Amino acid sequence: MEQPKGIDWTVVILTCQYKDSVQVFQRELEVRQKREQIPAGTLLLAVEDPEIRVGSGGATLNALLVAAEHLSARAGFTVVTSDVLHSARILILHMGRDFPFDDCGRAFTCLPVEDSQAPVEALVCNLDCLLDTMTHRLGPGCPPGVWVCSTDMLLSVPPNPGISWDGFRGARVIALPGSPAYAQNHGVYLADSQGFVLDIYYQGTKAEIQRCVGPDGRVPLVSGVVFFSVETAEHLLATHVSPPLDACTYLGLDSGARPVQLSLFFDILLCMAQNVSREDFLVGHPPELGQKDVDVAGYLQSARAQLWRELRDQPLTMAYVPNGSYSYMTSSASEFLHSLTFPGVPKAQIVHSQVEEPQLLAAGSSVVSCLLEGPVRLGPGSVLQHCHLQGPIHIGAGCFLSGLDTAQSKALRGLELHDLVLQGHHVRLHGSPGRAFTLVGRLDSWERQGTGTYLNMSWREFFKRTGIRDWDLWDPDTPPEERCLPSARLFPVLHPCLALGPQDVLWMLEPQEDGGEALRAWRASWRLSWEQLQPCLDRAATLASRRDLFFRQALHKARHVLEARQDLSLRPLIRAAVREGCPGPLLATLDQVAAGAGDPGVAARALACVADVLGCMAEGHGGLRSGPAANPEWMRPFSYLERGDLAGGVEALAQERDKWLSRPALLVRAARHYEGAGQILIRQAVKSAQRFVSTGPVELPALGQWVVAECPARVDFSGGWSDTPPLAYELGGAVLGLAVRVDGRRPIGARARRIPEPVLWLAVGSRQDEMAMRIPCRSLDDVQDYCQPHAPGALLKAAFICAGIVSVHSELPLSEQLLRTFGGGFELHTWSELPHGSGLGTSSILAGAALAALQRAAGRAVGTEALIHAVLHLEQVLTTGGGWQDQVGGLMPGIKVGRSRAQLPLKVEVEEIRVPEGFVQKVNDHLLLVYTGKTRLARNLLQDVLRSWYARLPAVVQNARSLVRQTELCAEAFRRGSLPLLGQCLTSYWEQKKLMAPGCEPLAVRRLMDVLVPHVHGQSLAGAGGGGFLYLLTKEPRQKEALEAVLAKTEGLGNCSVHLVEVDTQGLSLKLLGTEASTCLFP
Repeated sequence: MEQPKGIDWTVVILTCQYKDSVQVFQRELEVRQKREQIPAGTLLLAVEDPEIRVGSGGATLNALLVAAEHLSARAGFTVVTSDVLHSARILILHMGRDFPFDDCGRAFTCLPVEDSQAPVEALVCNLDCLLDTMTHRLGPGCPPGVWVCSTDMLLSVPPNPGISWDGFRGARVIALPGSPAYAQNHGVYLADSQGFVLDIYYQGTKAEIQRCVGPDGRVPLVSGVVFFSVETAEHLLATHVSPPLDACTYLGLDSGARPVQLSLFFDILLCMAQNVSREDFLVGHPPELGQKDVDVAGYLQSARAQLWRELRDQPLTMAYVPNGSYSYMTSSASEFLHSLTFPGVPKAQIVHSQVEEPQLLAAGSSVVSCLLEGPVRLGPGSVLQHCHLQGPIHIGAGCFLSGLDTAQSKALRGLELHDLVLQGHHVRLHGSPGRAFTLVGRLDSWERQGTGTYLNMSWREFFKRTGIRDWDLWDPDTPPEERCLPSARLFPVLHPCLALGPQDVLWMLEPQEDGGEALRAWRASWRLSWEQLQPCLDRAATLASRRDLFFRQALHKARHVLEARQDLSLRPLIRAAVREGCPGPLLATLDQVAAGAGDPGVAARALACVADVLGCMAEGHGGLRSGPAANPEWMRPFSYLERGDLAGGVEALAQERDKWLSRPALLVRAARHYEGAGQILIRQAVKSAQRFVSTGPVELPALGQWVVAECPARVDFSGGWSDTPPLAYELGGAVLGLAVRVDGRRPIGARARRIPEPVLWLAVGSRQDEMAMRIPCRSLDDVQDYCQPHAPGALLKAAFICAGIVSVHSELPLSEQLLRTFGGGFELHTWSELPHGSGLGTSSILAGAALAALQRAAGRAVGTEALIHAVLHLEQVLTTGGGWQDQVGGLMPGIKVGRSRAQLPLKVEVEEIRVPEGFVQKVNDHLLLVYTGKTRLARNLLQDVLRSWYARLPAVVQNARSLVRQTELCAEAFRRGSLPLLGQCLTSYWEQKKLMAPGCEPLAVRRLMDVLVPHVHGQSLAGAGGGGFLYLLTKEPRQKEALEAVLAKTEGLGNCSVHLVEVDTQGLSLKLLGTEASTCLFP
């Protein structure tokens, strides 16, 4: 489904705790802008909180100031002015506190979600989901202002949440439903029937929570999302110059102000709630404020008084989204695992991962961004993220493993883990990079209250089992209430002699097996607690490592998709590799697949993917993708492919490619030549149809005796494009076509005869002799341009080669070849009475007529089915490509369906469609052609379609399958003799053509079709579209004059003409004329 238009952000700000993370998260925002998740013109800012304990309110005020400062500078001001907010749409995202299960915080926690519609393939983090929610669901329709969104929760919001902004002013909170029981540990809003917020409770009493219960039995939870109007944002911004609130911003701290901690919801917003009195507000304090001494309370009271003065008059309303959901990401491992798994799903969730033995993953488990090689067993309810593991490994139920690489796999072998959290961390200690590993139990509590546990057991039992003592973990003067899991120095980060690994924490699970050696090594290590580890985490290295693993598994995916011939698009992956600066490994993988492919279809698709990579690297510059591909520099690699040396050709292509990477124009031209290389492989595949071409000897006509072949045109009623290689042999094709006479005539033909002189005389043009363009070929040099479609007489020259009359690779001169085998030369004349680009299959049918006439003139008989395959071969020799439907439609009589199977060699089978008696005449009475006056440009359309097919764009793959299915429905409509059903087939067929080749319906043609709609059952442009003939089934019989009158009255349709058409029941006809029946074309 296409994403609805979202809000066009002016600024997106991500706040973070640590100074050394600012550049890391700035890059993450920029990456998302490259992925098109954030509008291209949006200003991106990662902003450090002024102090670690500044609170969500202080972080909001500081971010708002930074946004206003940047916008003021952009607008040319030398001081901060709130005027810049008047037309701005600002999104502030708060990173929040540290998270036990992800080193980069809750915002960058990866979810088991794969966005199949995303233009760029990427892991989906909580930040991405929230960006999407704010941009496409909550944001649209709002006035200018400031959105603030926490990133410490999982949100689900329906596509149209139904929020009205009519008459809005002040601030608005977004509330999502929750149960009263859930609300006991969270914030909840009390609002009146008009939506005005009366109060905000945090961990309220049962009575307070009960007052908030709505008619649905649910309560409106504080969801972490709020919107400030421009007016309210200006009032909030004004506080940054007033002590003590100035201390919430970097300007205040830089001026020496004492830090103050503010809550967004329980300080800034609470003062706007209607039922809150000034007295109660001033003496209260936010739940996130741990300090309660008198000095702090007095300082906070002063800050709250300032907020009351600025914001009290601003209304605060609530938008309740009843169909949404909210879940705070707590420090409970059990809740975290529950949010990442789907217990009711009958199989494991495998997201952006390559798993060699997926049957070993239990239902209800989840694998995200992993490479699992060999037997890796995963129990129910367990999650693997960012791991590259090599089995045999057994991970039981209830486990979370993250950040482990192949080097750590050995430490896991022989163990069966249950209910454990094992993580690998990138750290930087005194400037040096390193790794550390942490191990905790699923049931362990990260809170400071209570007795606490470690590895799912009491501290007492843990000490008894391991030999570790409390003085190993805490200083002697640490108060008992501070002796908890976050402060315990459990995790080695440096050993004087040994390299650290998971074994340095896993030994605690089975401590008695090594005689105390592991305990001694543990004690000899420099250890940190989880709290001490947080400032040492190297978030840049963490994200870089995740990105590297993502692309490593993506390369495995690309190889598998190509080699397994899966209909899965690699274009999002290609965009990801290019936009994140690592196309090289992808190009190398595609080269390897192409070089090692035993199937020309796999190799051609791999080369098409290389072309896509090069085109993507050009970033929309350098010209159109479609264009010529015959630069002399590329002829050496092409020659390898022509000779069948695939590996040599791919290597030579890569060597040449390296010379064309320096600028967009060269990249686009290189992409064209890779598509040209793919065309060589397609030609070789299609030439397999030659095995179904056979001829038999017949009496040789006399010298000078003409053989004349005449053919009808064809009209395609369904299935076109499915006959086009490579679709014809990768998907399988089915096309229903009619052989038709136009204005009572068979408009396409050829004639050939032998002549005494050992030369070839060619004529192209009208059936009238004097109008023909005459081309003599006296040597092999004169026919060497047979493979250049626009060269004079190229099709006729290719016909001589494909008929076996001339060999361009023979050492014998042309005259000698002709004299030895035929005692002289040939004349060949082809004609068509249809305009160029008619869409009625002219060139393919003309090729069939030329081959039929030539073969008969050379004393050979060729059947019509053999001729169909011979034309396929000829068009590949000619390098025009194209499918088989045209020659099936024009060489075979009447109404028929041609089909090809998804296999090589390419074979076309034809079925005649039997219709009710008299129905052919009925079709003749209702079928008309209208010449649009537009010449179609089918070659560019063909290149675009092949590019989309090789990219396996989902819409194109689905549409191609629909084309084949529609053909069978159309055939049934003919068998039933139903014109209305046929009209419906034509209408849907035209829609399918437009999906297959966007741009095939010029505006002038659309206007013409709109004029004709009231008069027809259905209509479509013939062939590929873009111009040529329009064919239609009229509601009334014999409507030529009536439609001519309609068109004559309509302005702006150009040079249109209406033509009679009737089903031809003869197909290709071949006859010999007397030697005097026609004069010689040539002197």
